[in-house]
Amino acid sequence: MDLGTLPEAIPIRGDGIQGLARRGISICVRLRRDTLMNDWTAMDWLSRLQTGRAGLLVEDTVVCGQPMNVVLTHTRDGEALIIASHAGGVTTIQTRYRRSFLIECLFRALKSRSFQLEATHMTLHDHVERLLCLLTLTYTWCVLVGVTLECPKKAHGRRAWSVVKVGLRELVRSFSRASARLGDLLTS
Repeated sequence: MDLGTLPEAIPIRGDGIQGLARRGISICVRLRRDTLMNDWTAMDWLSRLQTGRAGLLVEDTVVCGQPMNVVLTHTRDGEALIIASHAGGVTTIQTRYRRSFLIECLFRALKSRSFQLEATHMTLHDHVERLLCLLTLTYTWCVLVGVTLECPKKAHGRRAWSVVKVGLRELVRSFSRASARLGDLLTS
Protein backbone atom coordinates (compact mmCIF):
# COMPACT_ATOMS: atom_id res chain seq x y z
CA MET A 1 0.00 0.00 0.00
CA ASP A 2 1.26 3.46 -0.86
CA LEU A 3 1.58 5.50 2.32
CA GLY A 4 1.76 8.66 0.21
CA THR A 5 -2.01 9.05 -0.04
CA LEU A 6 -3.12 8.63 3.56
CA PRO A 7 -5.57 11.15 4.98
CA GLU A 8 -4.86 13.20 8.09
CA ALA A 9 -5.38 11.30 11.34
CA ILE A 10 -8.78 11.10 12.93
CA PRO A 11 -8.35 12.77 16.31
CA ILE A 12 -8.24 10.27 19.16
CA ARG A 13 -8.52 11.79 22.59
CA GLY A 14 -6.34 10.58 25.43
CA ASP A 15 -9.26 8.95 27.21
CA GLY A 16 -9.91 6.86 24.08
CA ILE A 17 -6.37 5.52 24.03
CA GLN A 18 -6.42 4.93 27.79
CA GLY A 19 -9.76 3.11 27.49
CA LEU A 20 -8.35 0.79 24.82
CA ALA A 21 -5.26 0.12 26.95
CA ARG A 22 -7.40 -0.68 30.06
CA ARG A 23 -9.33 -3.25 28.04
CA GLY A 24 -6.11 -4.85 26.79
CA ILE A 25 -6.86 -3.91 23.18
CA SER A 26 -3.79 -3.59 20.99
CA ILE A 27 -3.28 0.00 19.88
CA CYS A 28 -1.91 1.16 16.54
CA VAL A 29 -3.09 4.69 15.68
CA ARG A 30 -2.04 7.59 13.52
CA LEU A 31 -1.34 10.67 15.59
CA ARG A 32 -1.88 14.31 14.77
CA ARG A 33 1.09 16.62 14.40
CA ASP A 34 0.23 18.48 17.60
CA THR A 35 0.02 15.35 19.79
CA LEU A 36 2.28 15.63 22.84
CA MET A 37 4.94 12.97 23.33
CA ASN A 38 7.03 13.48 26.49
CA ASP A 39 6.16 17.20 26.50
CA TRP A 40 7.16 17.72 22.84
CA THR A 41 4.77 17.76 19.90
CA ALA A 42 5.11 15.06 17.28
CA MET A 43 6.29 17.69 14.78
CA ASP A 44 9.08 18.73 17.19
CA TRP A 45 10.25 15.12 17.22
CA LEU A 46 9.91 14.85 13.44
CA SER A 47 12.05 17.98 12.96
CA ARG A 48 14.92 15.98 14.53
CA LEU A 49 14.82 13.53 11.62
CA GLN A 50 18.14 13.77 9.81
CA THR A 51 18.22 14.39 6.08
CA GLY A 52 18.36 11.15 4.13
CA ARG A 53 16.92 9.07 6.99
CA ALA A 54 13.73 7.11 6.34
CA GLY A 55 12.21 7.59 9.76
CA LEU A 56 12.62 7.89 13.48
CA LEU A 57 11.55 5.45 16.21
CA VAL A 58 10.88 6.92 19.62
CA GLU A 59 10.63 4.05 22.11
CA ASP A 60 8.72 4.10 25.39
CA THR A 61 7.49 7.66 25.04
CA VAL A 62 4.34 8.75 26.83
CA VAL A 63 1.42 9.44 24.49
CA CYS A 64 -1.91 10.37 26.11
CA GLY A 65 -0.70 8.89 29.39
CA GLN A 66 0.34 5.56 27.85
CA PRO A 67 3.88 4.29 27.18
CA MET A 68 4.12 3.66 23.45
CA ASN A 69 6.59 3.28 20.60
CA VAL A 70 6.14 5.97 17.95
CA VAL A 71 7.27 5.85 14.32
CA LEU A 72 7.76 9.26 12.72
CA THR A 73 8.41 9.59 9.00
CA HIS A 74 7.33 11.43 5.88
CA THR A 75 5.14 10.02 3.09
CA ARG A 76 6.25 10.19 -0.53
CA ASP A 77 4.25 13.43 -0.80
CA GLY A 78 6.21 14.93 2.09
CA GLU A 79 3.37 14.74 4.64
CA ALA A 80 4.11 13.83 8.24
CA LEU A 81 3.20 10.25 9.15
CA ILE A 82 3.18 9.59 12.90
CA ILE A 83 2.06 6.17 14.14
CA ALA A 84 1.92 5.06 17.79
CA SER A 85 1.63 1.49 19.03
CA HIS A 86 2.22 -0.62 22.12
CA ALA A 87 3.99 -3.36 20.24
CA GLY A 88 7.06 -3.84 18.13
CA GLY A 89 9.59 -1.96 16.12
CA VAL A 90 9.25 0.11 12.97
CA THR A 91 8.33 -2.69 10.56
CA THR A 92 5.78 -4.25 12.91
CA ILE A 93 4.10 -0.93 13.64
CA GLN A 94 3.92 0.08 9.97
CA THR A 95 2.58 -3.34 8.92
CA ARG A 96 -0.12 -3.27 11.60
CA TYR A 97 -1.09 0.28 10.66
CA ARG A 98 -1.37 -0.57 6.95
CA ARG A 99 -3.62 -3.51 7.76
CA SER A 100 -5.86 -1.53 10.09
CA PHE A 101 -5.97 1.39 7.65
CA LEU A 102 -7.31 -0.87 4.89
CA ILE A 103 -10.06 -2.11 7.20
CA GLU A 104 -10.89 1.48 8.25
CA CYS A 105 -11.20 2.51 4.58
CA LEU A 106 -13.56 -0.40 3.93
CA PHE A 107 -15.83 0.37 6.88
CA ARG A 108 -15.79 4.12 6.21
CA ALA A 109 -16.98 3.46 2.65
CA LEU A 110 -19.58 0.91 3.76
CA LYS A 111 -21.02 3.06 6.54
CA SER A 112 -21.21 6.57 5.23
CA ARG A 113 -20.14 6.98 1.67
CA SER A 114 -21.50 5.22 -1.38
CA PHE A 115 -22.84 2.07 0.28
CA GLN A 116 -24.74 3.51 3.29
CA LEU A 117 -24.77 0.27 5.32
CA GLU A 118 -26.29 1.97 8.36
CA ALA A 119 -29.33 3.05 6.34
CA THR A 120 -30.41 -0.60 6.05
CA HIS A 121 -31.27 -0.78 9.79
CA MET A 122 -30.59 -4.52 9.72
CA THR A 123 -30.15 -6.20 13.09
CA LEU A 124 -30.30 -9.96 12.42
CA HIS A 125 -26.78 -11.33 12.64
CA ASP A 126 -27.04 -13.70 9.65
CA HIS A 127 -28.52 -11.01 7.42
CA VAL A 128 -25.90 -8.43 8.42
CA GLU A 129 -23.13 -11.00 7.90
CA ARG A 130 -24.34 -11.84 4.37
CA LEU A 131 -24.79 -8.17 3.52
CA LEU A 132 -21.27 -7.36 4.77
CA CYS A 133 -19.83 -10.15 2.62
CA LEU A 134 -21.69 -8.91 -0.45
CA LEU A 135 -20.75 -5.27 0.17
CA THR A 136 -17.10 -6.20 0.76
CA LEU A 137 -17.01 -8.00 -2.59
CA THR A 138 -18.67 -5.01 -4.23
CA TYR A 139 -16.21 -2.63 -2.57
CA THR A 140 -13.28 -4.74 -3.80
CA TRP A 141 -14.72 -4.77 -7.32
CA CYS A 142 -15.13 -0.96 -7.20
CA VAL A 143 -11.50 -0.52 -6.13
CA LEU A 144 -10.23 -2.87 -8.85
CA VAL A 145 -12.22 -1.01 -11.51
CA GLY A 146 -11.51 2.45 -10.07
CA VAL A 147 -7.72 2.14 -10.05
CA THR A 148 -7.73 1.49 -13.79
CA LEU A 149 -9.69 4.65 -14.65
CA GLU A 150 -8.35 8.17 -15.13
CA CYS A 151 -9.57 10.75 -12.67
CA PRO A 152 -9.00 14.51 -12.75
CA LYS A 153 -6.67 15.92 -10.11
CA LYS A 154 -7.45 18.78 -7.77
CA ALA A 155 -5.11 21.75 -7.26
CA HIS A 156 -3.25 19.94 -4.43
CA GLY A 157 -2.51 16.99 -6.73
CA ARG A 158 -4.89 14.43 -5.26
CA ARG A 159 -7.72 12.73 -7.13
CA ALA A 160 -11.00 14.64 -7.38
CA TRP A 161 -12.95 11.47 -6.49
CA SER A 162 -11.96 8.37 -4.58
CA VAL A 163 -11.04 5.18 -6.38
CA VAL A 164 -14.14 3.56 -4.85
CA LYS A 165 -16.51 6.26 -6.08
CA VAL A 166 -15.04 6.25 -9.62
CA GLY A 167 -15.22 2.44 -9.74
CA LEU A 168 -18.79 2.39 -8.45
CA ARG A 169 -19.91 4.98 -11.02
CA GLU A 170 -18.34 2.95 -13.83
CA LEU A 171 -19.92 -0.30 -12.63
CA VAL A 172 -23.36 1.35 -12.35
CA ARG A 173 -22.98 2.77 -15.88
CA SER A 174 -21.91 -0.61 -17.24
CA PHE A 175 -24.78 -2.47 -15.61
CA SER A 176 -27.27 0.20 -16.67
CA ARG A 177 -26.18 -0.08 -20.31
CA ALA A 178 -26.25 -3.87 -20.15
CA SER A 179 -29.72 -3.95 -18.58
CA ALA A 180 -31.03 -1.48 -21.18
CA ARG A 181 -29.71 -3.70 -23.98
CA LEU A 182 -31.24 -6.76 -22.29
CA GLY A 183 -34.58 -4.92 -22.02
CA ASP A 184 -34.40 -4.07 -25.74
CA LEU A 185 -33.75 -7.70 -26.58
CA LEU A 186 -36.67 -8.90 -24.46
CA THR A 187 -39.16 -6.43 -25.99
CA SER A 188 -38.21 -7.14 -29.61
